[in-house]
Amino acid sequence: MNPYDLTPLTHPELQAPPLHRGSMVSRPWFGFWNGFVESLREALRPPRASITPDQPWERAAQQRRRLLIAGILFSSLVAGWMQWPTPHHGAIAVLSWLQWSLFVLLFAWVAAGFMTALMGFWVQLRPDPYALSLRSAKFVSLSGSEARTAVIMPICNEQVTSVFAGLRATCESLAATKDAALFDVFILSDSFDEKILAEEHLAWSELQALLGSSLRIYYRVRQRRGRKKAGNVADFCRRWGKNYRYMVVLDADSTMTGLSLTTLVRLMEKDPQAGIIQTAPRSVGLDTFHARSQQFAGRVSGRLFTAGMQYWQLGESHYWGHNAILRVAPFMQHCGLALLPGKGSMSGEILSHDFVEAALLRRAGYHTWIVPSLEGSYEQQPSHLLEELQRDRRWCQGNLKNFRLLWEPGFHAVHRAMLVTGVLAYASAPLWLIYLITSVGLTLLAPTSTAILPPFWPITLGMLFVPRVLSWLTVFMHREQDQYGGTGAFLASALAETTLSVLQAPLRMVAHTLFVTTALTGFRLEWKSPAREATTLSWSATWAHYRTLFITAAGTLSMVSLYSAHTALYLLPVVLPWLLSTPMAVFTSHSTRSLRVQGIPLFDIPEERRIPSVLRRAWQYAGLAGQRPSSGLRPSTVLVPAWSRTQVVLDRS
Repeated sequence: MNPYDLTPLTHPELQAPPLHRGSMVSRPWFGFWNGFVESLREALRPPRASITPDQPWERAAQQRRRLLIAGILFSSLVAGWMQWPTPHHGAIAVLSWLQWSLFVLLFAWVAAGFMTALMGFWVQLRPDPYALSLRSAKFVSLSGSEARTAVIMPICNEQVTSVFAGLRATCESLAATKDAALFDVFILSDSFDEKILAEEHLAWSELQALLGSSLRIYYRVRQRRGRKKAGNVADFCRRWGKNYRYMVVLDADSTMTGLSLTTLVRLMEKDPQAGIIQTAPRSVGLDTFHARSQQFAGRVSGRLFTAGMQYWQLGESHYWGHNAILRVAPFMQHCGLALLPGKGSMSGEILSHDFVEAALLRRAGYHTWIVPSLEGSYEQQPSHLLEELQRDRRWCQGNLKNFRLLWEPGFHAVHRAMLVTGVLAYASAPLWLIYLITSVGLTLLAPTSTAILPPFWPITLGMLFVPRVLSWLTVFMHREQDQYGGTGAFLASALAETTLSVLQAPLRMVAHTLFVTTALTGFRLEWKSPAREATTLSWSATWAHYRTLFITAAGTLSMVSLYSAHTALYLLPVVLPWLLSTPMAVFTSHSTRSLRVQGIPLFDIPEERRIPSVLRRAWQYAGLAGQRPSSGLRPSTVLVPAWSRTQVVLDRS
């Protein structure tokens, strides 16, 4: 028997909750083609008379989605008309039509993002009357309520110091609220490394000793670790889910305030039809150029896109799998995840389970909401580019597998659209690469007929760039620039982040193309938890990673230059980042401490200039024990940003 399995049978003195078994039965999937036929039959059946009229937000969402679709179709038709290929014969004609088809498809993808950003900007100008109201939650009292809530954190071979630092800060903030008695905290470990298990047990024991008198905190190690995080959550639901009305799911890098947790419960109590309420976690915590540029982008541009998605999704929104609250009973009844039938990499376990769980709950009649304005929800960005791409690889395979569920009967059209966009988030990369290769081929074969940059390219670049400008305008409209270090510092950070994003885009395009290819061809994927502490890439390891890309890029540019120097010049914006991949990845993995020492507030975000107390405590707890270097990496700065001349903001919880 595993000595770390902390159940009442093996360690009765730990007072783990008594088992209260419940069922969470998975329902077999129809399959792609069977589901398509069944969905077609549903569409052809006479519509059923609605028992209850649509809610106001549903009618508003329908109108907004029509506007979104109309905008995408109109802009794509105009772009396709302006890019209409000139008459050709043979191979040139085939390549011309391939280029045109890819351009229209990719332009529609760009237009969808542009329209979503416009909607997000509109919300910044005029608050959405149909959004989930945080103000209404203030009038919901939890005194004497039976809204018992489990805060669960699934972990697997994580960096224990960092994980428990954030969890301790969260628990302290929660314990300070007047509603702490409603909450239980569960650490659900799938770890199998004996050293990490010992560290987890020690960290839990210390946390229990500190807060056990004011908050119930439990720790359990699964003996059968099937189906990763989704299986861990399902195992908790089967054992103890019937004890709770709600559960808040955390990631290993999550930190939340007690006020945000109790607000989520109040929102659920206010709306009995809410199945999931998702916060918009703010990325903060690491001190590398890459992490802080991504934190800045998420805080500025990401806020606009999240608001835009919330505008047209409303009660049929995304679920990102963490920093969210779920209604346990319908989750257990409807969200059992069966294996995808068949063999190969596109079968077996559901990996990106969050999108599927949201679709299943909506099919059952429950709503999923995003509340972007809820403060006190935090996560971390990967510390360097390679770590980000490692995470993207997992997400890529999960999203591709989810496409098999596109025609699952009963799924709402919005959630079908989410499954498609989840695929395009990664499949667009190989499409862009094929478009680029096709354009180069056409330029070399028929220089007068086409170019790498289409006639519509200024509009395309504008639709990619305008959302950034709108997000910057939003900061100035709200007079928030001082929270980013002042007007000059904000504009410098925005320019630096945009430049870095442009330089990294070709690297992401190649990486995502490889991820899609390997996922579809059945290449084995190993899941590995990302580092939770800042690390600096070594030159040798990074060069080994990007060596093939460098050689390919140099050879391609040389060959194209022999045929057409003009074409090679057009290729430079894409090929140059490939040539600079190693120094760029290494440089951006370094700490920004030197800039801060010199008083240069590059990539500052409000949470770093006025640190919420829950983050201050989390960083202090993580920094006390230092950092462990990862394999092939050198330790960088500690998580505690001691360089910051900041104010501490109380949680008010």
